[in-house]
Amino acid sequence: MRKQIVVCSINNSEKNLCVDIFRREDNSFGFEEYRRDPETNYGWYKVGFFGDYIFPSEEEAYKNACGNIVWLSQERQ
Repeated sequence: MRKQIVVCSINNSEKNLCVDIFRREDNSFGFEEYRRDPETNYGWYKVGFFGDYIFPSEEEAYKNACGNIVWLSQERQ
């Protein structure tokens, strides 16, 4: 597995969905969507499966995340 460093983490208003924008060792960027169920206390788990997408910048990763994740584009308006 490639090492990834989260450079930005965005939660929805209910704090049960999250998008992480990350930088890889090769300086490319990507994003992933996560969900948690606070009542179960199991933590975050992946729901989006976007982690293999590759972008040249954090900004490009964020734009693509907004285009693929409906709640993210709505939260940022």
